[in-house]
Amino acid sequence: MSEVLGVPDAGSKPALAACRTLVVDSENQPQRAQFLPDSPPHTRTMGQEADEKWAAAAGLQPTIPKSDRLLEDAVLVCSGLRKSYWQGPQEVPVLAGVDLAVMAGEHIAVMGASGSGKSTLLHVLGGLDKPDAGEVRVAGESIWSLSELARGRLRNRALGFVYQFHHLLPEFSAQENVAMPLLIRRQERASALAEAAKWLEEVGLGHRMTHRPGELSGGERQRAAIARALVTQPTCVLMDEPTGNLDRQSAGRIQDLLMDISRRHGTAFLVVTHDPELAARLGRVLQLTDGVLAAAG
Repeated sequence: MSEVLGVPDAGSKPALAACRTLVVDSENQPQRAQFLPDSPPHTRTMGQEADEKWAAAAGLQPTIPKSDRLLEDAVLVCSGLRKSYWQGPQEVPVLAGVDLAVMAGEHIAVMGASGSGKSTLLHVLGGLDKPDAGEVRVAGESIWSLSELARGRLRNRALGFVYQFHHLLPEFSAQENVAMPLLIRRQERASALAEAAKWLEEVGLGHRMTHRPGELSGGERQRAAIARALVTQPTCVLMDEPTGNLDRQSAGRIQDLLMDISRRHGTAFLVVTHDPELAARLGRVLQLTDGVLAAAG
């Protein structure tokens, strides 16, 4: 139990990412030159060129849009991400050179078969799981070149996280749960609770602030999780199946809420989903296949 915040320790990455600084390995990763579709050939590695040839052969489009102001306008950029897991002596590649840029206020859906690596991609982008190679830049900073403490502060400031399961802390009220990211950055308690109240009103839970998660419906718990992700006013929110545990009616209301919040606050969303209706409402739909991310369709 933390003496300062009274926040119980949590055992899972999602719970930690949602409400506190996560301690992970801080070794630097080898970095590749940033891949832009209009970069001169000498700025790209052989691995990147192989990825481009694979995508071209499959008739797929690059996932980083052409723009002279790309690095300036993007809130999250990754280049050449590679990640494998081991099953005994067998290496299982999951990400095979992923390049992606998320622009300010952009809505992106990432689709793919179960086990294709979508959740792994979100964890790597969010600084929760270390890639084997490649670079991730959040708000212009190379997240995997930072110390553990600096990486946690960057996540708290620039990123929000929403998961299929809400990961609310059961012994705290909805208002206290939403205030947790602010309390972690040592914001004064009364101010943090006031900010949490504002966001609960925003997601339609102003009348449920004092209720604990067990007293909320599934849709209400997910709304509270969304408010918690937004309370720090991040530039980008990473979402892993945010409507996956909800019935169709509740899922539709969450979709409407996300679109409304993004329109009013300019927040970028990167959403992993199996829901074609949600994907269709987002501005760009990408497909993760054989470890490579490319435009769907």
